[in-house]
Order: sequence, then structure tokens, then C-alpha cells
Amino acid sequence: MNAPPRPSTSATTGPGLPRSLYFAWAIALIATLGALFIGEVMGQTPCLLCWYQRIAMFPLALLLGVACFKGDLGVRRYALPLALAGAAVALYHSALYLGLIPEPVTPCTRTGPSCTDANMTILGGVPLPVLSLLAFAAIAGCLAPSGSPRREPAS
Repeated sequence: MNAPPRPSTSATTGPGLPRSLYFAWAIALIATLGALFIGEVMGQTPCLLCWYQRIAMFPLALLLGVACFKGDLGVRRYALPLALAGAAVALYHSALYLGLIPEPVTPCTRTGPSCTDANMTILGGVPLPVLSLLAFAAIAGCLAPSGSPRREPAS
């Protein structure tokens, strides 16, 4: 009797997708919905650096969701650079916010609302730029091991 076929790990099927891809999508979706809630429901307009982070995060929610539904294991090629770019902006923004860079948070105060306001914290005092950095880092970490499947040696 033949054994049942194993689930395929090809880029066109859903079974065999790493859970980390679903986690990355969940993080991007929660971050996107959270940013929209803060901006649209709470009425807190994002600063320039926050906008740049949104430019990287919002497409990630869509790209990773489509990749999960279509079984696209190659999503790493186009989602990881976007996550790393967002993380770079979030790192710079966080360093400015925390005073690690000897420059005031001028991108926040010069072009719009200030991220130094007490209203720009969440979860018991975590600044939004730091939370954004954590989200991008987690997404990048989830995408790192989800590269293309291993090829079996030719026989």
C-alpha cells in the first residue's frame, strides 16, 4: 500500500507554509490596524517619520496576507526589504525619541504633531516609535527563516 502524498511546499500551495509567515502577517495586520485606530479614531495625526513607517507597514499587511492565502514562499524576496526599510526608519525615530542621537526630535515637531507628547505612548508607556521598531523587527525575524524551500538532490 502506498503512503499518502505529503503536503506540497511549493510556492503555489498553502499547506507547508511556515507558521512564521502567518505570524509576520498577523503582526503587520495588527500594526496597520493599530496605526489606523490611533490616527483615525483617536485623531492623533502622525508625524513625518511615522508616515514613512506607515508607508512600509501598510503594504506589508497586504503582501503578507496575499502570500499566506496563495502559498507564496517567495514573499521573503519582496517583503523582507520593506520590513528592513521600515525598521531602519523606526530605529532612527526611536533613537531620536529616546535621546540617543544628540538632536532634538525635530522631524516630529517641524512638520506636524510631536511624538514626544504623552499621548504618543501605548501599553503602559511604550513610545509608538519603539513599538513600531519592535513590530518591524519581529516581522523581519519571522520572514528570515521563511525562504524558499530546500531543493531535493537530482537523481
